[in-house]
Amino acid sequence: MALPTPTGAASPTQEAGADGPTGTDTRAWDDIDACRDDVLPPELEEVADDVASGGPFDYPDKDGSTFGNYEGYLPDESRGYYREYTVETPGLDHRGARRIVTGGGGGSPEVWYYTQDHYESFCEFAP
Repeated sequence: MALPTPTGAASPTQEAGADGPTGTDTRAWDDIDACRDDVLPPELEEVADDVASGGPFDYPDKDGSTFGNYEGYLPDESRGYYREYTVETPGLDHRGARRIVTGGGGGSPEVWYYTQDHYESFCEFAP
């Protein structure tokens, strides 16, 4: 069964901006497509920078917490491999549905995923 993504198939070379995050499929085997450039919001870049530098985060009690992958849309990994971070949605007074989910080592993740619909679908990007 193919896993849903918010964007459908996308070319790994599509870019969100000259210096911004780029939709990149670094793990072709995981059935998660690269993010289309029109899916990655501008707010994502600041959060990705914060992840890479270890913070600070807008939601320190939530950002950086373990993402359980209970939905099973991401590749099966050991508990603690995935971490989640809030991507602000302008106009909302709560966390909203947009998240970055990273896999692997803390400030130097092996893989970066984006979900715009609170874990219903994912696409892959490189900051």
